[in-house]
Amino acid sequence: MSSLTISQAIFRLSDTRTLSLDELTLNQGESWAFVGSNGSGKSALARAIAGNLVLLNGERHSDFSRVVRLSFEQLQKLVSEEWQRNNTDLLSADEDDTGRTTAEIIQEQVHDAVRCEKLAAQFGIAHLLSRRFKYLSTGETRKTLLCQVLMQQPDLLVLDEPFDGLDVNARQQLAAMLEELAAQGQTMVLVLNRFDDIPDFVQHVGVLADCTLASVGPREQVLREALIAQLAHSETLDGMQLPENEDPTQKVSPPQDQPLIVLRNGVVEYNDKPILHGLTWRVEPGQHWQIVGQNGAGKSTLLSLITGDHAQGYSNDLTLFGRRRGSGETIWDIKRHIGYVSSSLHLDYRVSSSVRTVILSGFFDSIGIYQAVSDRQQQLTTQWLDLLGLGGSTADTPFHSLSWGQQRLALIARALVKHPALLILDEPLQGLDPINRQLVRRWIDVLIGEGKTQLLFVSHHAEDAPQCITHRLSFVPDGEIYHYQIDALKTALPRYRMLAAENNGL
Repeated sequence: MSSLTISQAIFRLSDTRTLSLDELTLNQGESWAFVGSNGSGKSALARAIAGNLVLLNGERHSDFSRVVRLSFEQLQKLVSEEWQRNNTDLLSADEDDTGRTTAEIIQEQVHDAVRCEKLAAQFGIAHLLSRRFKYLSTGETRKTLLCQVLMQQPDLLVLDEPFDGLDVNARQQLAAMLEELAAQGQTMVLVLNRFDDIPDFVQHVGVLADCTLASVGPREQVLREALIAQLAHSETLDGMQLPENEDPTQKVSPPQDQPLIVLRNGVVEYNDKPILHGLTWRVEPGQHWQIVGQNGAGKSTLLSLITGDHAQGYSNDLTLFGRRRGSGETIWDIKRHIGYVSSSLHLDYRVSSSVRTVILSGFFDSIGIYQAVSDRQQQLTTQWLDLLGLGGSTADTPFHSLSWGQQRLALIARALVKHPALLILDEPLQGLDPINRQLVRRWIDVLIGEGKTQLLFVSHHAEDAPQCITHRLSFVPDGEIYHYQIDALKTALPRYRMLAAENNGL
């Protein structure tokens, strides 16, 4: 029987950080889940199990012959490589586009067209096999890489955050598939941020803290301990305040008596395939919207029209902050009113920057800093770093040296620093552990309570939606396209109105 044993081991993470594992044994046929706070070493543990970390001391012994690991970092690298293939400097005169299809990505390691089609059908992406991988949505790319991993038929499968980026149906589908694999004897390790993402079939759970395996045991026992820790932390969030706006007296705000967004019969197409199909939508003052729909429905495409990042924004009847697109406004006229977080922004943030620079860039709506930074901006950024627990020397370390979850927290702070008129959060809690999800929801509570910010919120997890939501825009499948359902929610939130009134001196 195959097994992996790690004993009294210290693995190298960097010149100053290590991962310590006293005793860990994974036996063939077992299912494990490892959970911990952001920066606790979960992804490092996944690399150690897969044999991808340098062992400084102790022992690591494995009888498994085909260990396969899948992580967010691999997705980021692959997306970057596929877009590099379309660098115009690399294209020949008669070449319009490069980049591999979804089928080619799935079969990168193992060429088997029949198995590829079968897996794609199971994940609901068979219709995407001929499409360029780089044009897929975040959830669709996630499903593609999961198919690629399963093509290799590993004897030890290590999945780092497999459920993030997947809609409800896809998560249930993946959990059912993993359960079936476990029933067939597949040895499996899941690295998760959400305790409630641990599938029912998982037998063993480990909790990491400060790059040390702090607790290991039967599922029910460990989860009881973790719940107590979460409840204790939640008590510290009451009364939390955010750092101030840079200079409220100088802030340029959009017209207060006009809708923030007006889209009439919005259409977006790629190669004659409709992504948005006749969407008419208004965001009136005081409204906070939740946007829901399955992977590939076009939610992120809609948001890119609003942020000014989509070229087809000019071909649509779209008015933002009282100005029609194409009426002479610049992209910076749009972005100065917006705070934005998304998985695509996270993937795009590939510049070499310190954590401090990433947060500072939120004042300038840029990736990187290209102009002078004021003392006030530096002061407020330091306050945000302290709030994140990334102050001191950590503030000046490379952004990409942080864990994925810590990177996401920094990007959320980047979106909030200027207290924007419109806050757009596209799967903002992806990659965050339970405590940090709770922290971010509290930040949203406080910011919305100021009464100067409206929210567009996208998440596949219904429980992530903040309580301030007043309206919902749903992308509803209708054959090969979608129709759109708009609902006004009856549970308007008095406490937000009270907070807004208090902040406005009413």
